[in-house]
Amino acid sequence: MGVTYDAGALIAADRGERRMWARHGALLANRAVPTVPAPVVAQTWRGGGRQALLSRLLVGCAVEALDDDQARRVGSLTAKAATTDIVDASVVEGALRRVDLVISSDRSDLEAIAAAIGQSLNVEVP
Repeated sequence: MGVTYDAGALIAADRGERRMWARHGALLANRAVPTVPAPVVAQTWRGGGRQALLSRLLVGCAVEALDDDQARRVGSLTAKAATTDIVDASVVEGALRRVDLVISSDRSDLEAIAAAIGQSLNVEVP
């Protein structure tokens, strides 16, 4: 099982929350590379030097691009879940495909999207 970071995980890291940094450090020590969907980076990135912690976190992650095939799967998933949140849907689509644990502060929304297609998602708070 891998790990996918949602926006809540990136925000926690950017705020310097020790629990998130400890979890990230443990993953890297075990040679596990967390995945961050590109739409999550876009949702959280504001640029500039004030996001040095977030920048440092992303160096240790695999940022997953949203290609055409995945974009279509995400679009279908948003329709089935009756949501317009493509960021959350991209997190769910990728995590289900990779069988990842998701680190997020948005547990209920992510679980609802997965449930819309009869799947369950393992979500933990940052």
